[in-house]
Amino acid sequence: MSSTVLLIVFQYFGKPESYRGSSFAAALQPLTDAWLGGHGDLAPYVHWGVMSVVLRVIIPLGIVALVFREPLATCGWRWRGQLAHLPRYAALYLAMLPLLFWAATQPSFQQKYPFYRAAASDAGVFWGYELLYGAQFMGVEVFFRGFMTFALFRRFGYNALFIMAIPYVMVHFNKPLPETFGALGAALVLGLLALRAGSVVLGIFLHWAVGFTMDVLAIAKALGGFGAAMRAIF
Repeated sequence: MSSTVLLIVFQYFGKPESYRGSSFAAALQPLTDAWLGGHGDLAPYVHWGVMSVVLRVIIPLGIVALVFREPLATCGWRWRGQLAHLPRYAALYLAMLPLLFWAATQPSFQQKYPFYRAAASDAGVFWGYELLYGAQFMGVEVFFRGFMTFALFRRFGYNALFIMAIPYVMVHFNKPLPETFGALGAALVLGLLALRAGSVVLGIFLHWAVGFTMDVLAIAKALGGFGAAMRAIF
């Protein structure tokens, strides 16, 4: 039940669109412009990153620790011993690279990434946005591959992966079609790796690396090459 409630709350109050459609966004505009150095349009992504951490990391981990009184490792929040699993995640990232290069040539992906269209306007803005993007991926992995998968695994075994994959795929319904189909495979593979590693930590960094690479490739395509992209983001 807690997973369902958190999914609903995040859908209506945690996304960039939630901030843009809020009554306080306009009122906060002068403050966000000043705080973000004139890049007030980055505020929805600040909101997204913060709400991802609150609703998908802090609250789920709090439920595990304070309500169920269990160690956080029982839902995949474990750092110890993860270097042994690094080769699997590195191999998966390398396997994804050809698909990412292909995706960067497709108009549907070029129009979607990076979500913050002004990301390449300034190096500081780019890295600030990517940190927020990374916070969002931490929320995704802790919530779906950790909080949901590890709890469901106790009762349903590996069938938990298919149950978790349903809402995970649904949050991709506004993405390009190949990515939405790919989300099913990602849910199953990342969930299986998390269960075998006993942790979601490396999955966070893998997911972030894939998203970061897609952004860089899309920027390179838009600017006419990697040289231009590197000058824009460094």
